[in-house]
Amino acid sequence: MTLDADQVIDRRRLKRGLVFWRVAAVVAIVAAIVAVVGRGGVPFARDYVARLEVSGFILDDPWRERALADLAGDSRARALLVRIDSPGGTMVGAETLFGALRHVAERMPVVAIMGELSTSAAYFVALGADHIVGRAGTLTGSIGVILQSADITGLLDKLGVKPEIVKSRPLKAQPNPFEPFSPEAREVTRTVILDLHELFVQTVAERRALAPEQVALLADGRIFSGRQAQAHGLIDVLGGEAEARAWLHEVHDIPVTLPTQEVSIGGETRFLDGIVEGVFGKTLFSERLMLDGLVSLWHPDLL
Repeated sequence: MTLDADQVIDRRRLKRGLVFWRVAAVVAIVAAIVAVVGRGGVPFARDYVARLEVSGFILDDPWRERALADLAGDSRARALLVRIDSPGGTMVGAETLFGALRHVAERMPVVAIMGELSTSAAYFVALGADHIVGRAGTLTGSIGVILQSADITGLLDKLGVKPEIVKSRPLKAQPNPFEPFSPEAREVTRTVILDLHELFVQTVAERRALAPEQVALLADGRIFSGRQAQAHGLIDVLGGEAEARAWLHEVHDIPVTLPTQEVSIGGETRFLDGIVEGVFGKTLFSERLMLDGLVSLWHPDLL
């Protein structure tokens, strides 16, 4: 009887151990699948054309940059479509996204598809593509950089409020609303604006194969319709996603029948961050009001 009891105990131990290792194996398989899917891949899936949505105010986004880096390493991705509908954003946001698109373009063709609006920094982003498509009614251009501030010292005088400012040098924190914009500070700020404007003009000239003198005439801040932009060489063709897929087929032999797959940015963590931002951040402050830097934006007076 003692032997039988020992055998029963041993068998129970073996069963528990077997169950443990089975569960561990399932967990390991699930973790591997999640890791692959999280990087934008699905085991044994067919080739596809990736699609990235760029809308609203363009800011520097590490999640988006990481997603594009993962896309560049996905052997199943044959091309990237970048759908843009944006008035612009910060220069750093546009510069970072431009660089990420050029990194993707080292391995696959990238096509920008402009929607209703693709101005200022949004047009800078479009320059990261190998081919630019826009509608006839698309508003684009607005090539330029702007820094905005306000002098509210007159209003404060009327309210009997006198700001007290202590700073290391006269040009520190210029411009700011609490003191007059001195001629020296204005000139220093202007040189920064012009330097980034030159960067914008050079990028347009290089990416669109236009003479810098020709771009300089277009880069006075004006906007263009899609038809005007095509006439000036700022975009390649009028149309939408169908025209983009046709170009990919004709030039890069990428079948129009390949399915499209959205570029996932950030996954669950980014989704939760977005909920918090949506509930608290944007209900209290406009993101425009929280900017502290140079923007390339059409209609900068709109919040």
